[in-house]
Amino acid sequence: MNCSKLMDNMEVYLRSDLRKDLDEANAQDLHHALSKAIMAEIAEPWKDSLNLHRAGRHAYYMSAEFLIGRAIYNNLLCLGIYDEVEEKFKEKGLDLAMLEEVEDASLGNGGLGRLAACFLDSAATLDLPLDGYGIRYRYGLFKQYIQDGFQKETADDWTRFGDPWSIRSDSEAVLVKFADQTVRAVPYDIPIIGYGTKHIGNLRLWQAESISSFDFNEFNAQHYDASVREKNRAEDISRVLYPNDSTDEGKKLRLKQQYFFCSASLQDIIKKYKANHGNDFTRFAEFNAIQLNDTHPVISIPELVRLLTTYEGVEFRQAVEIAQKTFAYTNHTILPEALEKWNKHLLIAVVPEIYEIIEKINNMFIDELYKQQRNPDFIQDVQIIKHDMVHMANLAMYGSSYVNGVAAIHTEILKKNTLHSFYELWPERFQNKTNGITQRRWLAMNNRELSALITRLLGSDAWVTDLTQLKQLEKYAHDEAVLDEFWEIKHQKKRQLGMFMLKHDGTAPIKGSIYDIQIKRLHEYKRQFLNALSILYIYYGIKDGSIQDFYPTTFIFGAKAAPGYDRAKGIIKLINEIAHLIENDGQVRDKIRVIFVSNYNVSYAEKLVAAANVSEQISTAGTEASGTGNMKLMLNGAVTLGTMDGANVEIVEEAGIENEYIFGGTVEEIEREEHNNYIPYNIYNGDPKIKRVMEALVNGTLNDGGTGIFRELYDSIIHKVDWGQSHPDKYFLMYDFQSYVDTKLRLNRDYRDKYAFASKCWMNICNAGKFSSDRTIQDYAANIWHIDPVEFD
Repeated sequence: MNCSKLMDNMEVYLRSDLRKDLDEANAQDLHHALSKAIMAEIAEPWKDSLNLHRAGRHAYYMSAEFLIGRAIYNNLLCLGIYDEVEEKFKEKGLDLAMLEEVEDASLGNGGLGRLAACFLDSAATLDLPLDGYGIRYRYGLFKQYIQDGFQKETADDWTRFGDPWSIRSDSEAVLVKFADQTVRAVPYDIPIIGYGTKHIGNLRLWQAESISSFDFNEFNAQHYDASVREKNRAEDISRVLYPNDSTDEGKKLRLKQQYFFCSASLQDIIKKYKANHGNDFTRFAEFNAIQLNDTHPVISIPELVRLLTTYEGVEFRQAVEIAQKTFAYTNHTILPEALEKWNKHLLIAVVPEIYEIIEKINNMFIDELYKQQRNPDFIQDVQIIKHDMVHMANLAMYGSSYVNGVAAIHTEILKKNTLHSFYELWPERFQNKTNGITQRRWLAMNNRELSALITRLLGSDAWVTDLTQLKQLEKYAHDEAVLDEFWEIKHQKKRQLGMFMLKHDGTAPIKGSIYDIQIKRLHEYKRQFLNALSILYIYYGIKDGSIQDFYPTTFIFGAKAAPGYDRAKGIIKLINEIAHLIENDGQVRDKIRVIFVSNYNVSYAEKLVAAANVSEQISTAGTEASGTGNMKLMLNGAVTLGTMDGANVEIVEEAGIENEYIFGGTVEEIEREEHNNYIPYNIYNGDPKIKRVMEALVNGTLNDGGTGIFRELYDSIIHKVDWGQSHPDKYFLMYDFQSYVDTKLRLNRDYRDKYAFASKCWMNICNAGKFSSDRTIQDYAANIWHIDPVEFD
């Protein structure tokens, strides 16, 4: 790509679209113009790539979330022009870094959506014909700010300065019908640029709009609200990611969201199939593979059956068989309460035709089971509809060719527990696909200093598309000159993060301290609560002298809690109160600092993972499906402080347990405690130091603003039995507490030996090769989707 021409075109777009010259442009203006110039340059290869996808067998990734983040830097990197554009900016008196002011596209909540984005990046880079389908949320997740220690939310208006990376295609809009309304689904296409290739993938996001946006007669009658009522009702469907579903109205909106993008996507796929292959649907599964990312898009199964039988003349049983051959399902949770279920009356109220088809599918399934002479308890376990609830995971299992877990331990738990009956039925359907991350964004782009060192030591940048090459760096694990250079880069990234945090959050880490980082969605099973309690334990230990020579540490948290999740929001308040307590104690504040960063997102994560010394991955063993944050931090040279859960197990296998800090009960030990009447009160009451920490929640040491939430958190560990649980402390904080603190303190002591600790960090980088999303996508392509790379002339 000719960068001089690109810059000239950028100035043309500045003048034509914004009526500004270069010296008048702000960051948003420059982003708009540069992005438009790039879009013009890639238009032809993007179109060619789409045509190649449609001509042969290809795959679709259907997901309620695509957490893309800021696109501009990643696209410059993948096009191979980052450095040249940066230099051209300098020549014109500009700084490319100013584009960091551009909004993230926060169309996801966490790992699920970021994984989807990584997968599209890898598929584009590997020339694989994979395209994405999702929702173009008007307001994304939400923007988070902290007020008096509490999380507050405001709308994330991510398109308020425009969206130059999307192309609206009105001519390809489709209608989606609900029981009470019909809406237009309008597609917006986003290019997914492959690294070092002409290939460009496609992400199609649907926006909900009213068929008639304005009722003139109502307006003329001065019924102003009524004149736009239908417009607003339609737009509500794609307005916000994960609307609050604490009421039936909220549940209906969530269900509408899911059906909306699934129906629109399937109509689009069928239209493209017919244009290329005609009306013979016996070959539909020969050309199309559809991956269902968790249960949100599983309603696609009955919808495909409906579309084929209603509009394409396919017989019902054959339509079900086509669906089974077309779909595959990725399971992302082993927590029974997180496996999506819909009340049948809700389905009937929103999408009655879909419920009828699900009922017919369920009856077909039960008939098959009786013919196999399965016992009634087995049939009750696996059937799709039971006790007036539609179990979407069960529907996915029956309506798909494959199911995969996202880490080796997760897949084994699915087989053994969560989906055990289905494993008995169809063991051949089960596969493991350990998650991965794209090294383009999570090392080559976000840590250019470390990338340069790796490239120099390897003699090429081939690792950017083959991360296994990092294994060759093991020979430097005890080379003090290399470790010195690595350590200086780590300190440089820490300084950069510190300056950003000071500007963004008004506080910065302790200079020269350990950066201990826990960044992920706020949920009880991820145990940010345990981390906070351990900090309080260390605080008291330093004060009473039982903990000596503690190396200064900054504990950094980044997380958003769902707006209706009171305990999660209480944990954020607790973390901020602990931060306040420590900061106001002159005896301790030079040893510990706690920072909860506000509005954690992809762009913030890029800085945090590059600077981290310690990656906190502390979920209760057997609860985290995989994790991807653990991989990003590992790749950037952080040691894992974690449990044997999710992908941590494989990180330990790859890098060696001696290079990680593993603590806590195993899956088997936790299961044994469950069966042996686990009593957390005995641990709490039997250890005065742990008891002192817990009592701080309720004795006035920490102020919850009069909400009572700290008492609720205390009771959830010591006294309170949640619905469906046999004991308090659902996620075994008390059980793992002492092991966690001891391991955290051992890590703190080890950090004083610079070369030994740096060597552990280096070995994590060297052994991160397995955790590239390129490897994951190649596995999907070969063993589930059965697709091959496209070939350009």
